[in-house]
Amino acid sequence: MKEYSPFTPGNPVSKEFFVGREKQIKEILRYANQSTGGKLENVFLSGERGIGKSSLALFLRYYLQEDKNFLGLHVFLGGVGSLNELARRIFENIYKVSNKKRWFEKISGYFGNYIDKVGIFGIDVTFNPTDKSLSEIVRNFPTALYNITEKIKTDKRAIFIILDDINGLCKKPEFANWYKSFVDYVATHRLNFPVFIMLIGLPEIRDMLSEHQPSLSRIFRVIEIENLDDKEVTEFFKKAFNSVEIKVEDDAMDFMTRFSNGLPILMHEIGDAVFWNVTNNRVTKNIAIKGVVEAADRIGKKYLDPKVFRAIRSQRYRSILRKIGEDIKMGFHKKDIFEKLKEKEQKVFDNFLNRMIDLGIIIREIEKGRGHYKFVNDLYSIYIWLESENFKKRK
Repeated sequence: MKEYSPFTPGNPVSKEFFVGREKQIKEILRYANQSTGGKLENVFLSGERGIGKSSLALFLRYYLQEDKNFLGLHVFLGGVGSLNELARRIFENIYKVSNKKRWFEKISGYFGNYIDKVGIFGIDVTFNPTDKSLSEIVRNFPTALYNITEKIKTDKRAIFIILDDINGLCKKPEFANWYKSFVDYVATHRLNFPVFIMLIGLPEIRDMLSEHQPSLSRIFRVIEIENLDDKEVTEFFKKAFNSVEIKVEDDAMDFMTRFSNGLPILMHEIGDAVFWNVTNNRVTKNIAIKGVVEAADRIGKKYLDPKVFRAIRSQRYRSILRKIGEDIKMGFHKKDIFEKLKEKEQKVFDNFLNRMIDLGIIIREIEKGRGHYKFVNDLYSIYIWLESENFKKRK
């Protein structure tokens, strides 16, 4: 009986299975090296959902910690909307990664009596200063961070801070203005500031920051990541399946690679679904097909159901979507679908297409000419076909 899957849908990939991104890694490491010379570096890691931003950051943190002797922090900020909470999480992370390390005694005084032990056995800690103290840290953040770097400089060359999932922070201008002030203060008051900060977010979040504070567009070095190529996807599947001694037949590998579309989020869903269908430690094409269909169902329930089927109230829109899904096609021509529609559906078809584009479900296939559209990824089309078939059965 299989005990665990090497795939991690919805979570960053472990460093053992990380593949690709050589160009981006090389550029980021160049900035990291500059930070060890005392220069504050600011990077914005940009990419669409599911593209692997957090996985790349996790790999970089591990590499810089182990090979370059950085103090690495990966600060997750989902739901955080205040500067006070941002500061608290950063310093809590500093405490956690430093606790019981040889340099800990040098910095422990900065945390005062604000450390609480939590968990059943008290094995975890939280940093809980007063609101007044947090506001003070926010106001004097450059100095507070500089003091840490000075205390640990004989042990660590620089601090690498990853600020992940910054959507909530960027909705208001406070964060953008605070960050600009932080960078300006360092530039004018600190000749030596060995800190490398990486923000992670969607392209529209970076645009939002620039709208709030136009000067930030020149502060950040923007690193954009795109879909992995087929060779990299195949390498990932080989590493993951080899780790659990499963052989993948060539035609099965080609099938999984094709439907992954170079997106890590799809690679993990497909890999996980295929893994649990494996018998005799071998992935055949039939198993790969079954796994892809199951992965499409998972992806659909996670992303399309809440974003499309439950969000769209119009029965006409739902009917149009099901007619598009009558065949498993990765793309379609507007004219072919239009001919299938009832008169009332034809009247709203253009609005439907624009709504699907806005929701990130389809895009215009410009290279094929006017009127051509395709799904953002192949699993969406399979799920919509599944939903269409299930609807027929229910009727």
